Amino acid sequence: MADVRAFRGFRYDLGRAGQLTDLVAPPYDVVDASLQQKLYDLSPYNAIRLELTKDLPEDTENENRYTRAAASLKEWQHASVLQQDTLRNLYVLQQEFVVEGKIFTRRGFFARVRLEPFGQGKIYPHEETMSGPKADRLKLYRSTAMNISPVFGLYPDEANEVFANFENSLMRQLPLSATDHLGVTSKIWPITDEKIILAVTGQMTNRPIFIADGHHRYETGLKYRDELEANGMLTGPDHPANFILMNLVSMSDPGLIILPTHRLVSGLPGLSSKILSEKLQPHFEVKVLGKGTAAGREAWDEIEMDGSQDILGLYTKADDTWILARIQNPELMEKLASDHSEDWQELAVSVLHVLVLNHLLGGQGKCQYVHLLGEVEAAISDQQCDLAALVPPATMEHVESIAGHLEKMPPKSTYFFPKILTGLVFNSLKTN
Repeated sequence: MADVRAFRGFRYDLGRAGQLTDLVAPPYDVVDASLQQKLYDLSPYNAIRLELTKDLPEDTENENRYTRAAASLKEWQHASVLQQDTLRNLYVLQQEFVVEGKIFTRRGFFARVRLEPFGQGKIYPHEETMSGPKADRLKLYRSTAMNISPVFGLYPDEANEVFANFENSLMRQLPLSATDHLGVTSKIWPITDEKIILAVTGQMTNRPIFIADGHHRYETGLKYRDELEANGMLTGPDHPANFILMNLVSMSDPGLIILPTHRLVSGLPGLSSKILSEKLQPHFEVKVLGKGTAAGREAWDEIEMDGSQDILGLYTKADDTWILARIQNPELMEKLASDHSEDWQELAVSVLHVLVLNHLLGGQGKCQYVHLLGEVEAAISDQQCDLAALVPPATMEHVESIAGHLEKMPPKSTYFFPKILTGLVFNSLKTN
């Protein structure tokens, strides 16, 4: 059973730290050097100084970005820039954002969730992880003993029973608000009412939780907990390191948006639409759409209208041509990916990587990943790739069915937009 709890979060004292907009940052995995510097310049207390501290040429094993993050955290706490709430709270988060001209609102809440090894409880991953990010996050956990950024979790709730408990409280108090570099507005309300907290945590008990984002952070949480246990530092089942900070959102929330993750493939020089079509047939039905931006938009319109995982939009730089490819031979995927379920085999990203890129094109291409059609168009205009692939987004049904069977999707299968900001609330791994 999922063990979801209120907690005494650490939050900025805005009277000392300044405006919340200047203090928050995206999670580490979407911050490049340019954005990192902009966040540094916003405020000496911006959360980027904890989440993704700058490397310095003189760094050593004992003096480095992890030790600097720990020093900043200690300094901010000592100066009361960061203060721990007196009462245990759940923290409601509402995000307002625009995607392709449409306005969305997504609502969830921050809580502590008991860590469970995958396959041994009610918490399910849906994507593969890599060792590098886990090693990085573990060093940060060891240095700070703090969940700096949350895991993003999803739970089934078609009737909105869980979040309905918060509605009256949200109307009675004003939230704190921050707007990030993408124009996403995040509003946060602390909820201290014990009746509401008991109702929410009680209703979460029998619900599974699917990790939408933060797989590396979650697995790192397990590793950190196990290290403390091995060293005799885990004092009991209620020790804070047994838990991890999560933002929990209903899988039926109308603002839960999964963006597609399109592929930009380099390393395939001379690949034309004619050569590509010949390689795709007879496994795919191929339709040539034409050249340029208009053909690319036509490809995406057809993918969106189709609504299935059967279709890919493919662009070849060699002749500036777009084609649509619809799989006609799923039996080949059964053969090539026999160790995976039928649901996994049917994913468009699985078909693209297993059948098209690896089997038919020899596995020679190198992928970059973008999420919006405009980003694909910009990459094509700058001639950044030899092949562009428009991929339909996976759905919540795919996440639930594949993860629920303890199977993981291919990397970069989903992109839950927007990310959850770092700096709205922090969770201590050593104090209750």
